[in-house]
Amino acid sequence: MNLQDERIQVACEALALGAVADSYPQLAQQAVDEDLSYVDFLERCLKAEQEERRRRSQAMLTKFAGFPAIKLLDDYDFKFAAGAPKKTVQTLQSMAFVERKENVIFLGPSGVGKTHLAIGLGYLATQSGIKVRFVTAADLVMQLERTHTGAEHPDHR
Repeated sequence: MNLQDERIQVACEALALGAVADSYPQLAQQAVDEDLSYVDFLERCLKAEQEERRRRSQAMLTKFAGFPAIKLLDDYDFKFAAGAPKKTVQTLQSMAFVERKENVIFLGPSGVGKTHLAIGLGYLATQSGIKVRFVTAADLVMQLERTHTGAEHPDHR
């Protein structure tokens, strides 16, 4: 690595441009090989940073959501669970209900895929940059009971 490369690495670290620092040598070689303009090279560097930040954000949002497993809406078997209207689920994929501040509740007997749909929709939301928290109805009731009885507050022992 030459002095200029080192200065670029230091500048990237100082500016928190980790993806640029990581991809700079490869992108610089591509720019030479493809005879790119400086502006095209700069755009590729910035896009690499932007994409890495998007990936990190998605990973963080997915981890924070607390899904018990990752389920995709594309993997849901609508033939098996005939009670789930496919068009309604497809409409939910637009995430417009989030913008309208509406709730979505899946009701039905055990084993028809309510959890799969909830996780799939939540995962899709995290991939769209929306903060999600997955909680089952049973866990929510327990949390509410603990809060109501003061079990979570040390002053109420």
